[in-house]
Amino acid sequence: MKFAVVLLLTLLLCFTPPLHSERFPKPNPDRAFAGEKLYDPNGSPVRSPKEDWSGARIRVQEDPSWQAWLSARRAELDEWMAEPRDKAEYVAGWWHDFVNSTDGGFLTWTPTPPRNAPPKVFGGWVFGLRSRNGNHMLEAARLWRLTGEQRYFDWAAGQLDFYAANLANWPLQDSKSTSRLMHQSLDDATMLVRFVETARLLEGDVPEASRSAWAERRRRWVDNLLHPMAMLLDETFQRVHNIACWQRSAMAMTALYTRDEALWKRAVDGEFGVRRQVRDGITSDYFWLEQSLGYNSYVVSAFLPLFTMAGSEGRMREFQAEAEAVENLMLAPAQIAFDDGRLPTPADSTGISRRSPDLALLASARRLFPTSKGIAHAKGARNWDNLLDPPDDAFATTVSPPSLLELRKTSLNLESSRFAMLRRDGWQVFFHYGQLDRSHAQAEALNYEAHFGDIDVTHDAGTVGYGSPLHRGYYTTVAAHNVPVVDGEGQQGWDEGKLLGFSAAEATVSASQPAYRKNADARRTLSIHEGALQDSTTIETRDGAAHRLGIIVNIQGKVLPPSSATTLTSPPFAHWSAAHEWRTEGPLELEAHIEGRKFLIRVTGPGPLRVVHATVPDAPPRQREAVYVEANGTAATFLTRWIPR
Repeated sequence: MKFAVVLLLTLLLCFTPPLHSERFPKPNPDRAFAGEKLYDPNGSPVRSPKEDWSGARIRVQEDPSWQAWLSARRAELDEWMAEPRDKAEYVAGWWHDFVNSTDGGFLTWTPTPPRNAPPKVFGGWVFGLRSRNGNHMLEAARLWRLTGEQRYFDWAAGQLDFYAANLANWPLQDSKSTSRLMHQSLDDATMLVRFVETARLLEGDVPEASRSAWAERRRRWVDNLLHPMAMLLDETFQRVHNIACWQRSAMAMTALYTRDEALWKRAVDGEFGVRRQVRDGITSDYFWLEQSLGYNSYVVSAFLPLFTMAGSEGRMREFQAEAEAVENLMLAPAQIAFDDGRLPTPADSTGISRRSPDLALLASARRLFPTSKGIAHAKGARNWDNLLDPPDDAFATTVSPPSLLELRKTSLNLESSRFAMLRRDGWQVFFHYGQLDRSHAQAEALNYEAHFGDIDVTHDAGTVGYGSPLHRGYYTTVAAHNVPVVDGEGQQGWDEGKLLGFSAAEATVSASQPAYRKNADARRTLSIHEGALQDSTTIETRDGAAHRLGIIVNIQGKVLPPSSATTLTSPPFAHWSAAHEWRTEGPLELEAHIEGRKFLIRVTGPGPLRVVHATVPDAPPRQREAVYVEANGTAATFLTRWIPR
């Protein structure tokens, strides 16, 4: 009997399915950030967008400002259409290769093909050309629907003919993903979105006498362009990723246009379809898991065309939960904005000028996700969204929870996203204590950025075009961040790290990286105490040998080295210049001048300390200054205080 019971329990354990543990629970996404949203009478923050061509024609006829806008749109498109642009012999390259060789900054694109450009730079130029041609195709289709002018129909349809005839002749690109039209599948996906929208608009009001010829032309587009591109997109990025969002969105739009339910199921409900991307790609705090804050906006942009098209097809209800979560991506970054609206730069964001709220995004999304800020910013603008679906806040009601501006007054720990924000005594300190995915991760776990009032004291410089040697050679490395250093190296790989403690009342946060490097762990505690920003960083090695242990402090201002400092011809990190070195038993005290304010930077550590001061790259074309403090041993703790004067 006892044996039978044991056998039964064993069988039950073997055949009982494991409980599914959701990585990022998102209960009631419709109520998150409720103080920022507008709701319909049924309590939904998601709206069905309109596409009112008849009303658009009336608005243009009756309003001189719309007439002026239309004239400008015609003039720009007519100039583009005046000569052939794309060519069958062009092979698109990568936009991130369209950079200068000096500092990795992007070049200025012009319609004239560059002469004597390196192949990669020319390929980047072709990307710019082809992308703009896709935009103009969609513009021509819209102008045809609005004005009925046949030349716009003929040009847009002719471009679809061109791409359908040549797609199979372009080589499969040898890059991280499989593509033909462009260099990478992401760009194929964004082009496919434009192609589907163009074809859909051209299908309206086809005369009865032309139906047969139209059906054949449409079949060629579907068979030789749209469907092959969609299926090619399905071959790569079978994982949760921002590029996969664009791929699955483009596939689903193709399925809607072609009425292909099998493709729809694969794009939406497949293993890495739309639903999986939203479920596992958006954290419980509503940040995209790749952490670069630009991807919050980018993923919203990926799904907006799909949700808009689904709404026009009467299928928006199938995406209700996903849409509610995606809307929150637009709003979440405001929680960690500095007082002047600037956002931190975790992961490999390009540029440091991103701000919150992103009013342009809120305005472009207001047809689906109405917010008071988005509608207010959209009003008065002359664009296709406003022409087809004028801003109207009669849709909705507001609710009373605190706004994001109120939430920004307190310290926050966003553990699901591995972010924290401390606020006290004028300081705002962003702490990036771990990573959720290898994609776009840099050697920056335990990095911090700080503002004092509206003064940018120290920030993450982001990165440059991915094709630049400086991307991998500097901006993603330890040297570009305020992080612990072991033998001249920073974080090895990526890791979520471990939150050790957080107190909003005490304005303090502590976290560790137990696998910072294979032979070392690191932990950092940040706090705001008695008006100063305090950082305690500990590095411990595990092999019993002495190591060079240190920290880097990047400064958005000027520091004067002591007179005892000597010129250093070989700085400790690549791309550091004008370096000076000195040694001290400590504590190290430096006066920094930042935006007209003086700060005392005091660092204590296990002496003697080696100190290096240098001029270093900031976001191009700017430079800034950095200080490296180093000790020798098996373990070290560095205490740094930023004291406003």
